[in-house]
Amino acid sequence: MESLQESLKRYNISLTKDQIKQLDSYCQLLWDWNSRLNLTRHITYERFVARDLVDAMAIAEFLRNKERILDVGSGGGMPGIILKILRPDLHVELCDSTGKKTLALSEIVNELYLDIPVHHAKAETLLAASAAPKNKKFTKQTKYQKTTQEPKNENTRFTTLTIRAVAKLTQLLRMFSPYWTLFDRLILVKGPNWISERGEARHYNLMNKLALRVLKNYPTNIEQTQTELTQITTQTETQTKNQTENQTKNEHGNSVVLQICRKDDFEQLDKIIDNHIKSLIESRRPQNTKNNFKKINRSRKF
Repeated sequence: MESLQESLKRYNISLTKDQIKQLDSYCQLLWDWNSRLNLTRHITYERFVARDLVDAMAIAEFLRNKERILDVGSGGGMPGIILKILRPDLHVELCDSTGKKTLALSEIVNELYLDIPVHHAKAETLLAASAAPKNKKFTKQTKYQKTTQEPKNENTRFTTLTIRAVAKLTQLLRMFSPYWTLFDRLILVKGPNWISERGEARHYNLMNKLALRVLKNYPTNIEQTQTELTQITTQTETQTKNQTENQTKNEHGNSVVLQICRKDDFEQLDKIIDNHIKSLIESRRPQNTKNNFKKINRSRKF
């Protein structure tokens, strides 16, 4: 089996020495726990880089500095733990409804010396609990947390919920429909079936008050080069409306990063994304996301 550094080099991914060391340690811890629990199917560096790391990098491109992230259904910590390693500025929290998985996650983040709260709870239960700050029963504290990380007020609310390989779009939208005042957006990684999932969500009128945007479309074929993986395509829901058939044909084997937000917030978020993409193109460094976002001029900061 090739090393992590060899896999990174093959995919032309450049990271710092500390990041490589942390990711390597994470893989070893994850695979050790995986021998006891079913946490991941990607048990080689090649699969880890081509799928887990690439997905996390794709998400990280669209997260502003010091954003508060809730990683929904973290499982083995993807993408939450990887996001924290790639972007230490982010405040990342993990949640999973399976006790054994949250135990493994707590041990992994402890071993990695990462300040990441781990919640043994469903994401919707955790969001509901955030409205009642005195209730802390859903949080598993790790020994590296200085203070409780239970959201307490408007300033500590989540801005983005990251979701990867958790459920179909219809189920997710039903799950979070009562809680849109507690976060700004969902960022999801989906495979080529996302179009049919969107159609099903529309059929059940779950998209009426929401706006969807494709932030990035990239190949998941592990033979693709990183140059191909970092090509950005963006399109609004209106732009994709008449392209469903062509996309279905062309996106075989592709993944997409989707943003879903309330329609009232879409215009402001759209401007942020456009400015961000321009800065990526100008800098020719898609992995660098520092200071690429502007603040939304409203009482709730995105």
